[in-house]
Amino acid sequence: MKIWKGIAIGAAILAIGAGGAYAYYRAAVDEPEYALLSKDGDFELRRYAPMIVAEVTHTGERRPALTAGFRRLAAYIFAEDRPGETIAMTSPVMQDQDEEIAMTAPVLQDGGDAARSWRTRFVMPAQYTMETLPTPPEDITLSELPERRIAAVRFSGNGSNEDLAENEARLRNWIGQQALEITGPAEFAYYDAPSVPSPLRRNEVMFPVAAR
Repeated sequence: MKIWKGIAIGAAILAIGAGGAYAYYRAAVDEPEYALLSKDGDFELRRYAPMIVAEVTHTGERRPALTAGFRRLAAYIFAEDRPGETIAMTSPVMQDQDEEIAMTAPVLQDGGDAARSWRTRFVMPAQYTMETLPTPPEDITLSELPERRIAAVRFSGNGSNEDLAENEARLRNWIGQQALEITGPAEFAYYDAPSVPSPLRRNEVMFPVAAR
């Protein structure tokens, strides 16, 4: 009994420690500003302020493309392949498929994504402008996104294809119930580092929608 009690206490301490580290991580990383227009359980309608993103595209399966995109953009913000200052990491890391078909059909339909082109985006900290950001390498593009209305659904887990496809379908259904019009492809947002335990991770599927 004493052994099992000790294990239980130890597990509780580790859980508290992980939770504390997670809370610190979430507080230390900036996120883009938005106004919450409505909330319905896991679903939200938001208005995002204009933002600048650094983006890069890779072709292949979604998860390897995300890893490659993350590493490439991390090299840019941490000044590993350019001169000048480093740029603070922000959250979320965003990923989408820049194709017209993604506006009318699920991005991960039929479980196949091997031949797709995936765009990975980092949001730049709000204090930068297009003029003050360091010049990126040729394969990385800086883009300025205007104010947008976004419908989003939030969920935990490791962001598998199955989870993303399920929640994209849920979000499309909710958007239809709200009589909203989708104006762009699905976007996947990953808020936490891989070191964060899967149940604590925040993921989202988002769609840009027309103003009502």
